[in-house]
Amino acid sequence: MSAPEAQRSAPLRALRPSAKVLPEHARAHNRSLVLQTLYRGGLQSRADLARETGLTRVTVSDLVAELIADGLVVETGQRDEARPGKPAILLDINRAGHRIIGIDLSDTGVFRGSVLDLDGGIVTRIEVATDGAAGAEVTRIATELARELVAAADQPVLGIGIGSPGIVDLTGTVLSAPNLGWVDEPLQATIATATGLPVIVANDANAAALAEHSFGDALGDFMLIRVGRGVGAGLILGGTPVFGSRFAAGELGHVVVGTDGGDLCVCGKHGCLETWLSVPRLRAGLAEAPDAAARDAVLRRAGERLGIALAPVVGALNLDEVVISGPVELLEGPLTEAAIETFRARTMAEFHGDLTVRMSELGQDIVMRGAAAMVLSSRLGVS
Repeated sequence: MSAPEAQRSAPLRALRPSAKVLPEHARAHNRSLVLQTLYRGGLQSRADLARETGLTRVTVSDLVAELIADGLVVETGQRDEARPGKPAILLDINRAGHRIIGIDLSDTGVFRGSVLDLDGGIVTRIEVATDGAAGAEVTRIATELARELVAAADQPVLGIGIGSPGIVDLTGTVLSAPNLGWVDEPLQATIATATGLPVIVANDANAAALAEHSFGDALGDFMLIRVGRGVGAGLILGGTPVFGSRFAAGELGHVVVGTDGGDLCVCGKHGCLETWLSVPRLRAGLAEAPDAAARDAVLRRAGERLGIALAPVVGALNLDEVVISGPVELLEGPLTEAAIETFRARTMAEFHGDLTVRMSELGQDIVMRGAAAMVLSSRLGVS
């Protein structure tokens, strides 16, 4: 079986463990189950963990001892309670004992990176200009940024997460990122070798979706539309990220929307969603508009094309919500309103009328925080 076939046949793992599994898989799963319960639930005793997880007290005590030895869980003191007997000792994730590196390679002309805590809070930021670099020079800049961030961390680093534009496979190889001049770029392996740390690389829109899942307000099945230099989407269904058979799930930017032609796209087609909705195209259209009414018309036309693209996806997947990430001053208002009106006119109200479409509140840091969420999920099994 080839590597891509093996990756396609491997089952996807839900982000948040919620129940016991078969004995042959139990140890790692139950360890993640305890960590997830502490990560979301906060201070708990060993007895609390046994009740919440359904594991036996003996199993919980054994797992907790292992996690304390690994520096991932700490005892925080006794619970204040007026009960007979010895007060319970409370436990928590060792939130101050580790850091995560999150890197965003998706913006034009600049790479952004941060040292984050385990709750997704940003401790240190570093930005580096790319100055139109491409290919091997871009790889060098990204590698140096990773090294600089590791050096800036004030606690041991759990891992490095990177959100990259383009199509990224499950080994962290960037199969195609034309704006960076990358084809089959083994970014994950390169930076892991340079830093000696675990590294995870994913598409930037997929990383942003994980940020919304872990640190935002996302509920249920949702799609995150990321609008920037290009347009992409990340999908989380049933608590599981969707990558697709060729790792291109959510690549909406180069889907032609409508049958009335449109501007030429960099991919060679006319009328791709990216030609209507990308930030450079929107800004250019607004700059040419003579007045406020014309500017609103530019935004509404872009929103209509987004609605056309959303309608079949929403209809096929029966999503709970669509979250939009990008410049608020461009996307919120007429553009989003037109998108909602268009997809509702094209779908069945009894099934999709209550779909929520909203802007993400995570702002410019969404990809970096999503990169941190990737590390948390991979290294600890929590999100």
